[in-house]
Amino acid sequence: MNDMGHEVAVTGMGAITPIGADVEAFWSGLVAGRSGVGPITLFNASELPVRIAAEVKAQDWDARRSVPDLVEEPRASRGALFAVAAARAALAQAGIAEVSRSSTRVGVFLGVSSGRGVEPCIAAAEDAPPDWLRFGPRALALTDPHRLWWISSRAMTAWLARACGARGPTMTIMTACTAGAQAIGIAIHALRRGEIDVAVAGGVSTMVDPLAVAGFARLQALSVRNEAPAAASRPFDGRRDGFVIGEGAGIVVLERLVHARARRATRLALLTGYSSTADAYRITDSDPDGRGAARAMIAALRDAGRSPAEVGYVNAHGTSTHVNDRAETIAIKAVLDRAARRVPISSNKSMIGHLIAAAGAVEVIATVLTVTRGVVPPTINHEDPDPECNLDYVPNRARAADIRVAISNSFGFGGLNACLVVERSH
Repeated sequence: MNDMGHEVAVTGMGAITPIGADVEAFWSGLVAGRSGVGPITLFNASELPVRIAAEVKAQDWDARRSVPDLVEEPRASRGALFAVAAARAALAQAGIAEVSRSSTRVGVFLGVSSGRGVEPCIAAAEDAPPDWLRFGPRALALTDPHRLWWISSRAMTAWLARACGARGPTMTIMTACTAGAQAIGIAIHALRRGEIDVAVAGGVSTMVDPLAVAGFARLQALSVRNEAPAAASRPFDGRRDGFVIGEGAGIVVLERLVHARARRATRLALLTGYSSTADAYRITDSDPDGRGAARAMIAALRDAGRSPAEVGYVNAHGTSTHVNDRAETIAIKAVLDRAARRVPISSNKSMIGHLIAAAGAVEVIATVLTVTRGVVPPTINHEDPDPECNLDYVPNRARAADIRVAISNSFGFGGLNACLVVERSH
């Protein structure tokens, strides 16, 4: 393991998800095996082949309560509100006061999805059925040119830095489904190098919009179980037919362990290893043999100074697509070898859908909770085992387990892979 000066502690967490708009509600939903997938309400999807998504529910998320100072700000996008609310919850748990975080020693690292404006897209598609020939011109006409920067991807990082009073390095990471995990990994490196003492890191995504849903549907990547949304996301199951797109945010406060100890902060867990690789295979598919994913897991464990035999849990990327689930299973087998069949593996996406740029960050939070609370969340909808996916995916019911070392996987378009090692705090 890295020496004390290079260890990184998680001291705060904030999450806004389709099954709960705070960490405790999110965790309760995971352990209960509750699905957050339902009919799309954020726009009129009646003419699309996919009409389901994992939205943050209005009854769970009240922006006026969570971010009252920003809710009337016309320049703040839905994603910015999510990110700021999650960050404030994480900072509050970490016990970092306003005066303490107004520092050049605090950095912000945020994984984001595409920066296009959701509001014009939704408004332009309000016709039933949508007039797609007029969609582009209407979207442009509905977009205030003065808001173009404020609804960009970079703007969400700026909102977050301003809300945190962070004057250290900031970075916007746009690497699709690995963005949230890579943002956390890059923050770990900055902390280890001594550039900062505290990092606010994670991911946010609000891609439940007409362009994203239509685009992924054209790729035949989304589940079309419109009549049974709760059963649509079924990672590793033999009847899976695609992923379910979701939205949300996950933010963690990270500190150098020596800094956390000096201020007597509660250390929720340690992030001891990180690695990122590329498949260099195909833009829209991972290497079907899982070689890039396996290299990421091996390198992350090496970075943590841990052996594969010490891994007690894998928080899988587990998208519910045929190619990804099979490739990830192959990769886990290659890394864990004979131990692969005894290590519990679960996919949070079975319940919250695929949060794209926020997925890796929210799943790291779930992994921290798994390690600290001794419960492995289930993979729901696992009813018809796939012979090619024949590991222990913790089907349908949560399970008690004593886990000290876990890994969290994130894989994305372009053959991007990221893996983080989470350990119980000393």
